[in-house]
Amino acid sequence: MDLSFLNVLLPMLFNGLKITLLIAVTGILLGFLLGAVAGFALESKCKIAAAIASAYIWVIRGTPLIVQALYVYFVIPKITGVSLSSNVAGIAVITLNSGAFIAEIVRGSLEGIDPGQKEAGVSLGLTPSQTLWHIIVPPAFRSMLPALFNQFIISVKDTALLSVIVVNEITKQIQNYAALSFKTIEAYTTGAIFYLVLISILIILQKQIERKIKR
Repeated sequence: MDLSFLNVLLPMLFNGLKITLLIAVTGILLGFLLGAVAGFALESKCKIAAAIASAYIWVIRGTPLIVQALYVYFVIPKITGVSLSSNVAGIAVITLNSGAFIAEIVRGSLEGIDPGQKEAGVSLGLTPSQTLWHIIVPPAFRSMLPALFNQFIISVKDTALLSVIVVNEITKQIQNYAALSFKTIEAYTTGAIFYLVLISILIILQKQIERKIKR
């Protein structure tokens, strides 16, 4: 096989990688903030906050990410009158999508904390907020780290669907090259290998993090 096509395709893939990581990292960080708020709301005694969080999670988990992308990019600007660039729309989609799943991770981690920890905080004379931030949150955060990293890997792969709103991430770059060169087999095979290497690296990092947490 003539591999000269890699001289053109690989730079395109690495350019797409920059956009992919920008959207995935920004989206997962903002999604963590959104998911943390929603997760705490689910565990709060405020029924209104819990209902809003539940409705948000239900809508996001009940619709495909590709539909969410199309809605954010095409419908939201029509409603608000504010146009969004494809990258900003992509970040918003990953934020909203990952936030819903992270909310369940946060909720599960909070529920996994021994109730005795809260009682210990009260017995030490700590306020509810002090008990939360000094006794509940640290072990809960450690327990949710592997799941959060797994969600990040999922978000990296989900960015491939953002090609429908013209985000120039990895998949869109593959499509662009295939359309211009007509080398479909070479383009998509190389793209698949590129994704496999990228995700494998992230999985190795995840395993390293899990080992450190266990220690």
